[in-house]
Amino acid sequence: MRHSLLPLILFAALPALPAAAQDQNTYSTVERGLYLTRMGDCEACHTVEGEGRMAGGFGLPTPFGTIYSANLTPDEATGIGSWSADAFYRAMNEGIGHDGKRLYPAFPYTNFTIVTREDSDAIFSYLQTIEPVRNRVPEPDIPFPLDIRTAMRGWNLLFFDERDFDPDPQKSELWNRGKYVVEGLAHCSACHSPRNPLGAQRGGDASYTGGHAEGWYAPSLRDGDAHEGIGEWSEEDLATYLKTGRNGRTAAIGPMAEVVEKSTQYLDDEDIAAIAAYIKDLPFEDGEPEEVEPVRETDPAMIAGAEIYATQCAACHGMEGEGVENIFGGIAGSSLTQADDPTTVVHIILRGARAAVTDAYPTPHAMPAFDWKLTDEEVAQVTTFVRNAFGNAAPAITSNRVGEIREAE
Repeated sequence: MRHSLLPLILFAALPALPAAAQDQNTYSTVERGLYLTRMGDCEACHTVEGEGRMAGGFGLPTPFGTIYSANLTPDEATGIGSWSADAFYRAMNEGIGHDGKRLYPAFPYTNFTIVTREDSDAIFSYLQTIEPVRNRVPEPDIPFPLDIRTAMRGWNLLFFDERDFDPDPQKSELWNRGKYVVEGLAHCSACHSPRNPLGAQRGGDASYTGGHAEGWYAPSLRDGDAHEGIGEWSEEDLATYLKTGRNGRTAAIGPMAEVVEKSTQYLDDEDIAAIAAYIKDLPFEDGEPEEVEPVRETDPAMIAGAEIYATQCAACHGMEGEGVENIFGGIAGSSLTQADDPTTVVHIILRGARAAVTDAYPTPHAMPAFDWKLTDEEVAQVTTFVRNAFGNAAPAITSNRVGEIREAE
């Protein structure tokens, strides 16, 4: 339907083109474009440290191979210097590059499709002002036939719905603003929703129930089971976390630390409040939460895990798992620690973690890695312990599972 109207829209817009073109270069438009690139967390994928800002080339691991982010600088040979605002909007809205090639959904056009033309133009105007960098990014390293771009036509037919933003008239303006940000530029579902075997985000009741990104488990954003995700968080808890990286319950670590550092800490209070309002209104999961019996204290894994915890962890996290507010995360009652999927807890123990650095908390508190110090069996024991001590309750994990997570990193 939108395609059939396009000629009429273009015809109607022709008299206004000179004014529109002039407006795209105003200071306010460029500044808004900077704000929107931060909202979209563009630097996280399009900047490789030391290689030039927004110059692309970051390898995005996918189950099918590695896809490298595009050069977004205005270099005419390797970036988007020869692109038009129309071509840029087509990439955002339809997932098609300026050369007509279909993009891979590692670039989240499945979310960006609802971004308005005005916002897309502001982003494009800003990107045209940054320093051009000559950087030809590698071709995707994925097997046949997925390396054939036309294969994405079939994928799009199955999983992509090109659409405009659809506000809910029954909801508040704040809620609808949150929906636009969360579902669009912020593309929160890209990490927090599970994916099907072909890499498409699961929608409907499965959306925002947790997913995986870069070897980490991104928890559920829905209410329901207090042991999972952010079910017990208030809107204020979530807003504080997004703005400062900490909220007294936990600190942003892993890929989420990068999101806070490069994106959400820069959003204004109204947009932060809108995001929190929308996410905290995501529907409850169906059914009663399943009761989980804690692993018995006399279990050999719990006994061994308690000894490891006392010697390696308690100095920071406390003998009762209480932590130190806004410095060392508490383990008692932690939904992340008790998540059904233990990937992130094991990942933290193996590789360590660093809390987000923000204007509010400029000190980069960090936890050291234990991969060199603890065997798979010992990591399984201490993980089982922290998931079942201090009032927590979650399934035990095995050394084989730890080995799989270690191998995948």
